[in-house]
Amino acid sequence: MRKKILASILGATFVIGALVGCGSSDATADTQAPAEEATADEATADENKELTTIKIAASATPHAEILEYAAPLLEEKGYKLDVTVFDDYVQPNLVVDSGEFDANYFQHVPYLDSFNEEKGTHLVNAGGIHYEPFGIYPGQKATLDDIEDGDTIAIPNDTTNEARALLLLQDNGLLTLKDDAGLTATVNDITENPKNIKFEELEAAQVARVKDEVAFVVLNGNYALEAGYSVSKDSIAYESADSEAAKTYVNIIAVAEGHENDEGIKALVEVLTSDDVRSYIESTYDGAVVPF
Repeated sequence: MRKKILASILGATFVIGALVGCGSSDATADTQAPAEEATADEATADENKELTTIKIAASATPHAEILEYAAPLLEEKGYKLDVTVFDDYVQPNLVVDSGEFDANYFQHVPYLDSFNEEKGTHLVNAGGIHYEPFGIYPGQKATLDDIEDGDTIAIPNDTTNEARALLLLQDNGLLTLKDDAGLTATVNDITENPKNIKFEELEAAQVARVKDEVAFVVLNGNYALEAGYSVSKDSIAYESADSEAAKTYVNIIAVAEGHENDEGIKALVEVLTSDDVRSYIESTYDGAVVPF
């Protein structure tokens, strides 16, 4: 009888031990499962993380093209670019000033300052990206030596770009401006015009379109590209990389005042001035666009 009781106790102990052992195994599995699930959830969250959109207005060439190249680099920083192309120099500033867009990329600081003064807008420079050497390009005439009395040269008609065109023509001996004309020079500031050159003043985007009707055209770098000109191969003369004009007319990211230090804007400028984007600009635009 005593042996039977002992056997019963030992059997019961084995069963309890087995049950406790299973319970310990299950408990371990239960405590580990949430950790595994959390890891999977974190991975899914990272994959599905929504990017913050930056709405930006830009000229087609080269600005929108540069932004398109930079977009994947900016996504790595958590931002998505929504680029809208404009073919004028007015609307891109108005839509940023109104808050409809976060930024624009098409202009230099002298134009921005002039626009603010004329339109009452409050836009500021958030960072310089590149400059586009202004150049004199052939129309009906191939070289400046071919110019004849009374020939016509087409130039932009907005304040800063007209001055820039006239200063370049002066540097190449075609005319002389008043000493104090500077960055606000117009055709009215010409004091000497030995060839009696006539000037066709047009909106900047229209200048290249009359190249077959005039002796020469003076173009912004982006419009020279759009017209199919190569700065290194086609320009008769252009601003040098170390010129004061090149430093003055750097193309910028412009934003409404007070937003220049927004994280998204700072990330955008950082990407656009990165070595990667600089290399893209240098290899793509044949000197018509130069990283700042």
